[in-house]
Amino acid sequence: MKKGLYNFCEIEERWRRHWLEQRTFRTDEPVATESSDKPKCYVLDMFPYPSGSGLHVGHPKGYIATDIYSRYKKMRGFNVLHPMGFDSFGLPAEQYAIEHGVHPAVVTEQNIDTIREQLQFLGLGYDWDREIATSREDYYRWTQWMFKQFFESWFDSSLQKGRPISELIAELDNGTRQLSDADREVAGPNQMWGNLTNSQRSSVLNNYRIAYHKEVIVNWCPKLGTVLANEEVTSDGKSERGNFLVYQRPLRQWMMRITAYSERLLNDLDVAELPDGKGGTFQLNWPESIKLMQRNWIGRSQGSDVKFDVLYPETNQIANVLTVYTTRPDTLFGATFMVVAPQHPIVTKGSSEYLVPPSYANQVETYIAKAKKEVPINHDTKEKTGI
Repeated sequence: MKKGLYNFCEIEERWRRHWLEQRTFRTDEPVATESSDKPKCYVLDMFPYPSGSGLHVGHPKGYIATDIYSRYKKMRGFNVLHPMGFDSFGLPAEQYAIEHGVHPAVVTEQNIDTIREQLQFLGLGYDWDREIATSREDYYRWTQWMFKQFFESWFDSSLQKGRPISELIAELDNGTRQLSDADREVAGPNQMWGNLTNSQRSSVLNNYRIAYHKEVIVNWCPKLGTVLANEEVTSDGKSERGNFLVYQRPLRQWMMRITAYSERLLNDLDVAELPDGKGGTFQLNWPESIKLMQRNWIGRSQGSDVKFDVLYPETNQIANVLTVYTTRPDTLFGATFMVVAPQHPIVTKGSSEYLVPPSYANQVETYIAKAKKEVPINHDTKEKTGI
């Protein structure tokens, strides 16, 4: 290299090679090492999807900022953990494989190799010894293990925590716990636990499990062959990926009973010390603005379920009961109508609760068919429609 000439390609290549060979950014285990007394700093980037032929300019925009911060903390004496991984187990990787006619396992690893090389070319200080990919068995075996824990647990509202489902079964077996009204809606009226079939018992336990099955209205995309979140659907009812039509339809899904924890989550925002799971405690040092966001997200409201009789138009005899939740029961005397969703059994043809008068049947069916094609964006701002 000529004197006074800065050959950045040569210099950068030399230092990249040195950092990889010497594992410069490897994080020591903080046990019985000189790092054990250092303050800890954990910096985690959003993992890239290996669903394309490489990175785009938006990736280093964030990665460079966290790299600067990580290096700064390391220079300040912190034991910095700055890992990298690949979010490779999902729809983007699957679609890329379909489009290119290559098995997902093959093309995903090829893309991971390419992206890793690009990240290392940028000279970013990651601990590559800790690389993970969500499509590899050494990672997803733990997500499967976690799901099993959720499935084999139930939320005990009296203790405000999860317990093994085996303990609930034992209580039902020995008679210390009786079937609830909700259980009998599944198992049948006047039923006792000891008389239930295995299928009925499974249905009852499904009402308690933290991970459970339920038929819900979802955003179904036939072309992608999967369910999409509202955020993955455009305002004109198409998939963000592929621009395919999306339909509203009932589908049996795995659900998480996270709402059972809502009261505990809300109360814990104001608790001075919380258990850390290791026999000690920790403080939730969140700004009040973040706590307010959490309270609004949990969205607790206090109200009442009010039951209204639904009458046959011809005879005025009671045909069914419509349950309405309200936070203002004092305003009920001014109510002139109740609104039901297009998915409600009372307007679902073939349902035992179907009560639409023949004169409105065609209009209701047309409206329901239209509603199935619409994806709810924001019920507060959306123009109201109905019959």
